Amino acid sequence: MKRALLSVSDKTGLVAFAQTLIAHDYELVSTGGTQATLAAANVPVTPIEAVTHFPEMLDGRVKTLNPLVFGGILAKRNNPVHQQTLVDHAITPIDLVCVNLYPFAQTISQPDVTLAAAVEQIDIGGPSLIRAAAKNYGDVLVVCDPADYVTVGQAISDDTTPMTLRRHLAAKVFQHTAHYDALIADYLAPDDDAAAAPDPLTVTYQRQQTLRYGENPQQAATLYRENQPAPFSIPAAKQLHGKPLSFNNIKDADAALGLIREFSVPTVIALKHMNPCGVGSAATLETAWDECYAADSMSIFGGIIVLNRPVDLATATKMHQLFLEIIIAPSFDDDAYAVLAKKKNLRLLTVDFTTAADPEPAELVSIRGGLLRQERDHVLDDPADFQVVSQAQPTAEQLQTVLFGLKTIKFVKSNAIVINTPSQTLGIGPGQMNRIDAVKIAVGKAESKPAYDQAVLVSDAFFPMDDCVEYAAQHGITTIAEPGGSIRDKDSIAMADKYGIALVFTGHRHFRH
Repeated sequence: MKRALLSVSDKTGLVAFAQTLIAHDYELVSTGGTQATLAAANVPVTPIEAVTHFPEMLDGRVKTLNPLVFGGILAKRNNPVHQQTLVDHAITPIDLVCVNLYPFAQTISQPDVTLAAAVEQIDIGGPSLIRAAAKNYGDVLVVCDPADYVTVGQAISDDTTPMTLRRHLAAKVFQHTAHYDALIADYLAPDDDAAAAPDPLTVTYQRQQTLRYGENPQQAATLYRENQPAPFSIPAAKQLHGKPLSFNNIKDADAALGLIREFSVPTVIALKHMNPCGVGSAATLETAWDECYAADSMSIFGGIIVLNRPVDLATATKMHQLFLEIIIAPSFDDDAYAVLAKKKNLRLLTVDFTTAADPEPAELVSIRGGLLRQERDHVLDDPADFQVVSQAQPTAEQLQTVLFGLKTIKFVKSNAIVINTPSQTLGIGPGQMNRIDAVKIAVGKAESKPAYDQAVLVSDAFFPMDDCVEYAAQHGITTIAEPGGSIRDKDSIAMADKYGIALVFTGHRHFRH
């Protein structure tokens, strides 16, 4: 008779799997709650104490950590010395280990969980058992996921457990325990270590969704989420309507959330291909939409829209007139939802904006062979820190207008230029290999708009030459903001003075690659 050790926190499918094992001549050994569940279902089971000759102790912290258990799991069946050792010490081989771990992830997901309660859900014996079985997978079947009960049960019924299956189950164990330990390490790390660079960096994610494809149809893609994704995030968003999100949708939507969190007044942003194409703020959401739409009525077509207020009927009616990919908001009024849901493919998502201003964790970017980790660009630009380097002086209103541009430019791909009024972007020049081209693009989009005479120009990094200042001046710009720091700053300052432009050094660069 073969022996199986069962000790599970998640009892899903346990009894049926145990009955399959009994039907194929397995003796069942079990612990605590698992034993009670099986006994209540009239499944014959031997308590672990009958194997170890020790009672469970220390509030259940010690029950399986015993040579009579681990010897039975780790002994190689084709090693005569191992087999003689089992005989010498009266150890019965264990042929199958079915264990899933204490619910640490579920415990720390509870909003009022204490550190003490979380620590009690750190499993010790469970990981040890399945790691031992996985190490000896050629001789011991190991099952850590109830989803595998049917597959393993069928293999046992067919009296064939191919090595490919055994190795697959073993690999799944080490994936599971690595995920489990990474969650614990992250949870126990002190909050004041958030900006530190841990060595090694332990990160873990769970598969949330298999996507149709990646950036292009020939690329397979999958969405993974953190164990507890921030409420203000796409993995935590609630999709109310429309077809599933694509890879590109998810990246764009994430970028849009990053930008909208910069604004507290009613604001609407439109984003395409990881760059904002329009930003509008106003006293009401409908007017903010009007500002956003007017910012670039061509590029907004097929865009992603994020609004930081509940969507009302008037705003929804205007958005309904356009082809849009996604609309994200805190909520949708019933009549607004009814209008927008008439388009079957339009994705309507809600996220928890109450947490939008919460501190965000470090950003991770994949590269070939590794990861880059950095703090996010959360600097709050303040006119009190600005340095006016030109003879011309900006007005207080112009400095506030600069702030609007600085909020936006953090989320424009470099080299980046934004031309804006106090409440609206007029022209955005993104992602150019030289800054003068970015200036030309932004000016080209902005200069024909009615509010151009109120606009300022904001640059994400310094001007390497004075040509950007000259071009802007020749096209009617009167106030420019840039970080400063070029070895040729004096040339840009001289050009600003030549044209009577107010030139402000902000002191902060906002590159976004």
